[in-house]
Amino acid sequence: MIMLDDLKLELNDDRKELDELSEVLNIQNAKKEVEELQAQATAEGFWDDLENSQKVLQKTKQLENRIAGYQRMEDKLEDLFTMLELCMEEEDEDMQNEIVSEMAAFKQALEDKKLETLLSGEYDSHNAILTFHPGAGGTEAQDWAEMLYRMYNRWAERHNFKVQLLDYLDGEEAGLKSASIMVEGENAYGYLKSEAGVHRLVRVSPFDSSGRRQTSFAALDVMPEIDDNMEVDIRPEDIEMEVYRSSGAGGQKVNKTSSAVRLIHKPTGIVVSCQTQRSQYQNRDYAMKMLVSKLVEIKEREHLEKVSDIKGVQKEIGWGAQIRSYVFMPYTLVKDTRTGFENGNITAVMDGDIDGFIHAYLKAMSHGTLKK
Repeated sequence: MIMLDDLKLELNDDRKELDELSEVLNIQNAKKEVEELQAQATAEGFWDDLENSQKVLQKTKQLENRIAGYQRMEDKLEDLFTMLELCMEEEDEDMQNEIVSEMAAFKQALEDKKLETLLSGEYDSHNAILTFHPGAGGTEAQDWAEMLYRMYNRWAERHNFKVQLLDYLDGEEAGLKSASIMVEGENAYGYLKSEAGVHRLVRVSPFDSSGRRQTSFAALDVMPEIDDNMEVDIRPEDIEMEVYRSSGAGGQKVNKTSSAVRLIHKPTGIVVSCQTQRSQYQNRDYAMKMLVSKLVEIKEREHLEKVSDIKGVQKEIGWGAQIRSYVFMPYTLVKDTRTGFENGNITAVMDGDIDGFIHAYLKAMSHGTLKK
C-alpha cells in the first residue's frame, strides 16, 4: 500500500495548489460581485438602458463560469480523496489504476486553469477579431488562408465560443482573398493573441498538375474588440472610405448588396472591411470598431504613448516571418518557431486542436523564454 500513500501525498499537494488557485482567481470576491450584479439586474429600470444591462449580464455570466469551473475542480478533488480512502480499505487494484488515471486528468485540468491566470493583460478578457490574409502565390495561398479560417472556426467550436462573420471575399478559383471574424467568449483575445503572425504551409499542391511540393504563406491579424466607450483619437481626414458590392461563397456568408465598406487608415496603411451587416451604416460602424481595435492592439504591442505614434505596419507575408510551419509532405509536422512546441497529428491540428501551441506560448511568455 506504499503507492496509495504516495498518491495521498500527491492529492494533498494538489489541494494546496487548488487553494492557491482560488486566491489567484479571487473566487470569494467573485461570489460577492455576482450577488451585487444580480441585485442590479432585479432593480427597477434595469432594462431601460439595454447596452448597460447586456454588459451586466455578460459580466455576471463570466464570473459565474469562473466560479463554476473552480467548483468542479474542488468537487473532483474531493471525489478523488473519497476513492482513495475506499481503495485503501478494500485494496482494490482496479480502483487504484482508475485513481491514477483520474489524477492525471485532474492535474491536466489544474494546469489548464493555472494557465488562465496568465491572461491578465488589459484586453485579454475581451472578444477577439481575426483577419486572414493570403500571401503571394494566388490560388494556393488563398486556399491555405481558407484552411486557417476553418481551423480557427473549429477551435472556437471546441471551446463553445460564438463566431460572427464580419467580412469574407472569395478567392478567384478557390479559398479566400480576405476574411474577418469575431470570436466571442471569455478570454478569447487572451488565448488567440498568440496566433497573430505568418503561418507557413508545405504540401503537394492540389492545384499543380505536376504534383510538385509547394510552400505557401498566409497571415493572421488578431486584435481585441474594444468597448464603444473607449475614446481613440482618429482624425476623420486620416480615413478613406470605399463602398463596394458584397460577395461571399455561394451567397451564404454575406448579403450581396452595394453596402460593403472598406476603411483605409492613411497614416498607417491599415485596411479593414465589413460586409455582413444589413446596411452601409452598420458595416461602417463595424469597420470603424475593427480599425480602432487594430490601432489599440498595435499601440499596446509596440508600447507607444498614443495611436498617432504608429507609423507603417505593413509586413511581408513570406519567408523568415513565420511563427509556425505546417508540413504535410514529405512528413507530417506542425512546429511553432517561437516556442519549439510541435504536433505530428496535422489532421487534428487543422481540425482546431491548437491548445498545445497556445499554452506553450502563454508559458513561454510568463517565463520570459519566448523566441523573437
